[in-house]
Amino acid sequence: MSIWSSKVSITQYNVQGKINSPIIEFITSGLVSNTIAEIDQQVSDRAVGWTSVDKPFQPDFSGSSFVFGNYFVFALRIDKKNIAAKILKKHYTIEAARRMLESGRDYLSKTEKQLIKDHVLNTLSLRIPATPNIYDIVWNYEESSLWFFSNLKAANEELETLFSNSFNLTIIRIFPYTAADLSSNLVDSQRDDLQKISPTQFVK
Repeated sequence: MSIWSSKVSITQYNVQGKINSPIIEFITSGLVSNTIAEIDQQVSDRAVGWTSVDKPFQPDFSGSSFVFGNYFVFALRIDKKNIAAKILKKHYTIEAARRMLESGRDYLSKTEKQLIKDHVLNTLSLRIPATPNIYDIVWNYEESSLWFFSNLKAANEELETLFSNSFNLTIIRIFPYTAADLSSNLVDSQRDDLQKISPTQFVK
């Protein structure tokens, strides 16, 4: 989801850990090393990586282009190839019939069926373009705050994993429990009490 959308969904995170110095060079290295890889005309059916907010299909982090004051602004891109089950079945059936005709048999072994399915999937993957999903990120590195423009569970999980791998930092999702824990200097007994609190249901 884009920062510039008229309606946005945002997940807030707290960034845990120390950023190595020099900061901008360190972040640039993490972004470049994990830039999204293009999978069109590739067998791969999925790719996850960083990209630029202004040029999501031409990622470029040179010249500190993602730095705005004490903010880092970039995006997570997730590309997927979706092959409809009916299309897969169609091409599998055609290929299986051709193999049986060539062999002169009226059956295929389990191994042969799997090999045909894998071959059809790979062939279709080379022909079908990936569908991109782009989620913008605003990171205030001085305040250790990060805003991710999506509430989708799968996208958030991808962000948390890639962020850790890229920067060796942990991000903690902010919701009432973590907000209370992070904003207060709780002792262990108070933290135990916090964990025991259950949501309150408001009924008219």
